[in-house]
Amino acid sequence: MSKSAESGHRAKVAAALYERSGAAAYGVSVEQFAAILEEILRKYLPHTRDAAHASTKQRTGFCAGLRLEELALARACAAGNERAWQDFIGRYRRKLYNMALHITRDGAHAAELADSLFADLYGMNARGNNEARSSKLSSYTGRGSLEGWLRTVMAQEFINRYRKQKHMVSLEEQTEAGVQFAAAVPDPACASDPRLETATDEALAELSPEDRFTLASYYLDGRTLAEIARALGLHESSVSRRLDRLVTGLRKRILAGLRMLGMSHAQAAEALETDVRDMRFNLRSRLMQDSGAGTFPGRKLPAPKPGDGSND
Repeated sequence: MSKSAESGHRAKVAAALYERSGAAAYGVSVEQFAAILEEILRKYLPHTRDAAHASTKQRTGFCAGLRLEELALARACAAGNERAWQDFIGRYRRKLYNMALHITRDGAHAAELADSLFADLYGMNARGNNEARSSKLSSYTGRGSLEGWLRTVMAQEFINRYRKQKHMVSLEEQTEAGVQFAAAVPDPACASDPRLETATDEALAELSPEDRFTLASYYLDGRTLAEIARALGLHESSVSRRLDRLVTGLRKRILAGLRMLGMSHAQAAEALETDVRDMRFNLRSRLMQDSGAGTFPGRKLPAPKPGDGSND
């Protein structure tokens, strides 16, 4: 296909995608919507950093999989279109409150959390007005549902507040005061849920340097039980049982942390099925903190060997 023919075909495809999106209802022009798609293509299209050099088939297939209507709505809201905001409020305002209520289990805190997120979505600045507004909705790319994206953003906002609270009030004091963090109903856990990062980070932080060294050496560095035993001055069987104990204990602590941060038991268990290589945080760097472990070649995690009955 010649360049002119390919260009004409891309223009037809863009026009069809634009019509499907309903962006015209929010004052978004076909050129503006095409620019939004180009931005997303540059960010996510595989095998190339230059979306202009991707084949028409690649571009069309990728864009066809986007949530075009929700993308148009979100980006129009980010641009300040009043009709888009009215539609967004009608569809998602109540859902935002319900998401917050599922996390906080407290009406007042849920309203505060939802309102705070809504202000961020609208683009309020620190002074409470919309001068030089910057809406979080401008980062929505349509690769998943807008509701799912909002749920993840809500979880991140809750995590930010939780971390700040931990510096002021202990978790025990919060519990005694009646502040609960259990979800009312189970929703599918998302691999990008920031609560998994927080719960894992806190569980790893409780480990001693020697325990972090043991886990990092065996699971990430691929050292044998004998090598770790020599480094620690222990018997191989002691290292084996220590690994079993550490893995079991970590899982329990992470599950408890996820429950404390608003997940149901089913959500927490699903979240832990995520492969560590897909987690957004750097697990290796956390295990290396004060552990003395060396560098870790990315390898498949081996299964711990059973102990032989000797004492640690």
